[in-house]
Amino acid sequence: MNFKLEMDERTREAEQIIQSFLPAETGFQKTVLSAMNYSVLAGGKRLRPILMRETYRLFGGRGEEIKPFMAAIEMVHTYSLVHDDLPAMDNDEYRRGRKTTHVMYGEAMAILAGDGLLNLAFETAARAFETGCDPVLTARALALFARKAGVYGMIGGQCVDIESENGAGVTTEEILVFIHAHKTAALIQSAMMTGAVLAGASESEIQKIEKIAYDIGIAFQIQDDILDVSGTAEELGKPIGSDEKNHKVTYVTLKGMKQAQADQKAFSEEAISLLRSFDDRNLFLETMVEALITRKK
Repeated sequence: MNFKLEMDERTREAEQIIQSFLPAETGFQKTVLSAMNYSVLAGGKRLRPILMRETYRLFGGRGEEIKPFMAAIEMVHTYSLVHDDLPAMDNDEYRRGRKTTHVMYGEAMAILAGDGLLNLAFETAARAFETGCDPVLTARALALFARKAGVYGMIGGQCVDIESENGAGVTTEEILVFIHAHKTAALIQSAMMTGAVLAGASESEIQKIEKIAYDIGIAFQIQDDILDVSGTAEELGKPIGSDEKNHKVTYVTLKGMKQAQADQKAFSEEAISLLRSFDDRNLFLETMVEALITRKK
């Protein structure tokens, strides 16, 4: 298997699916629609939609219901980045190598674009019911999708992250892992668990996928913390050192580079080991996860 060629093909497929669900930029509200599309089309590897589809395939999924969910999770991910870049949050001017939404459209319109993407995500996911899917599995997937994006998932992690900044709260390892588990891992869990549920995976298989996605998310975020110190702006597509600029406690500042690298390796190895333990294996998914958690940008 030529992983790069396979990944490029899957990325193109995911891109086409996402674009097919984006709104036309018409009507009196076309400015916010333009801001939404600008945000989604800013690039990115489309990792979460691909993880969702490959997990779906791991458990024998072959239907069309996966496509609306693939587009929906990228909308949720993008809205979170739009809001994360705002002056009230991280105040970043560049994302994925180009100006952030609030720099291009203004702060108010960026907030509305994020709100619009979040709402559109659920409108889009609900369109899975139009594909002739199993309505029970689809309803279950939609509920899981919502929970992982909300206050018990990504938003909950963002809340604790904000409260831990600038000395507003004491950041311990327990709190930092909570932030990573919710702010980062929750959407990866959402992607992979949604794929498993839609494909009809058993309860034990879904629980194993939840653990795998947790490990991937923690390893991914630790690597992100490492790259914020050791990477370059050209590699990352955004300024380095933003965590230090915003006085954020990260895995590196809390535990040191050496321990951060060791812990990142441990989470990575557990994720790969569990993923290889299924009777029916998805070799592309395994290779993708390995590449994701050891990335350099």
